[in-house]
Amino acid sequence: MATPKRFIAGAVCPRCAEMDKIMMFTDDNDEQIRECVACGFTDAISDAKQPENPELETRVNQRENTDDHTVKQVVFFKAGSED
Repeated sequence: MATPKRFIAGAVCPRCAEMDKIMMFTDDNDEQIRECVACGFTDAISDAKQPENPELETRVNQRENTDDHTVKQVVFFKAGSED
């Protein structure tokens, strides 16, 4: 069931930066819609669970790193300074 459109006091439009021009309402799909009367910007917020985004494939996580070519060495730090 759609709800009446209501202005949101103090809300600023993300597109045109006008204050007090954003209306919010719920449509028939139970999505919350915000709409700017100054520039026509619309945005929808849904309560439905969004699918998880898998990790983006990069050159780091695509391959098995079996060859470890890093140089391992011990580093000693001296305490205090010797002038």
